[in-house]
Amino acid sequence: MSFAFRDMETQPRGAALTATALAVLVIGACGGQGGNVASRTPSPSSSPAPQASATGSPTPVPSPVRVTGAYGVLYGSQSASTYTITIIGVDGKIVAAAEASTPPLVTCGGQLGAPVAPPISTSDSRVYFMDAQGVVRFLAPDGTTGRATSVPAPTASRRAMFTVSPDDRRIAVVVNDYTASGASTKLYVEDLSGAGNHIDTFSQSGSRTLWPVGWHGTNNLVVAVVASCTSGGGPFCCGPLELHVVDPATATRRFTLGNVTSCLIAGSPSPAGVACESQSQSQATVLNWTAGTVRTLALNRPSFVYVSPSGSLIAMVDDSGTSFTLGAATIPGMFACTWLDDTHVLSGGDAQHQPRVADVVNGRIAPVAAQGDCAGRLPGGL
Repeated sequence: MSFAFRDMETQPRGAALTATALAVLVIGACGGQGGNVASRTPSPSSSPAPQASATGSPTPVPSPVRVTGAYGVLYGSQSASTYTITIIGVDGKIVAAAEASTPPLVTCGGQLGAPVAPPISTSDSRVYFMDAQGVVRFLAPDGTTGRATSVPAPTASRRAMFTVSPDDRRIAVVVNDYTASGASTKLYVEDLSGAGNHIDTFSQSGSRTLWPVGWHGTNNLVVAVVASCTSGGGPFCCGPLELHVVDPATATRRFTLGNVTSCLIAGSPSPAGVACESQSQSQATVLNWTAGTVRTLALNRPSFVYVSPSGSLIAMVDDSGTSFTLGAATIPGMFACTWLDDTHVLSGGDAQHQPRVADVVNGRIAPVAAQGDCAGRLPGGL
């Protein structure tokens, strides 16, 4: 998944970045801290998760095949009745596309904004996307598509967010019910096909909630701590504050990446880890998946920071464009929002600012004949 980490007023300037960065559906201004989700390690919950609205078993679908190349994923605007899902190759060409009905916008009690993750997840084989009825479908780079499962149907006060394991076997679902005082959060994990082996693992209410972010391997679930509702404004208001690596069977926390008070998540994670940024926005720290510090970077200005899949390069995106560590070419005016592989980055865009793929070695740029915000990469395992 790909997320926004600042509100509109604190993002690097430029209309192209506006389309790229807002991978989170934010209603109203951002802000709001506090709460108790991040204050303790998640523990098993006996509360049942809400049941999906759809009934019956999913229709059998072709077996997933792990991708051999690298791809980026764009998803379209959530303000229309339908949205597009587009898979992009490293050459900038569209390899597959689909369309789905758009889930309804969510608010906290009809007043405050409720940040939610994109209705998208990527495995090592497919892109999974949710429609307005809570049906989760998939799209593969070869154009294969079909129905995978269903999650609780979204409403104006409820949203189910999900992440599929890299091997396409399990799905982790966070179901949030929003009120003016925060969110009631429930996490469950079950088989992707047939919804068997269902486990309710976590339940809590408060002013912070969780997003399912991805899987590190098949036995480490990654969830993000996020403010439940938004009011006011400020940096880092509307996206992940810190990441928890948990046991998918029990929700027992194994590692914490970042810190809600001192080092806030600054970019989408990759198989190599994630970067967090100091409150002063003057330094970024690159962390591996056991929460070890890999390196620190001085920042000249507030930036998004993205770790390449192998960890060999770091992309820093500010209001001038995208720069890289280790001498890779700086790309002025391009605002990357995800890595495709260790030598290509993707930016999102709209009708005025076309998405692009850039080769970070030689600076060559390929236009993309699609619109939307970044929603991750294939293969999608962390």
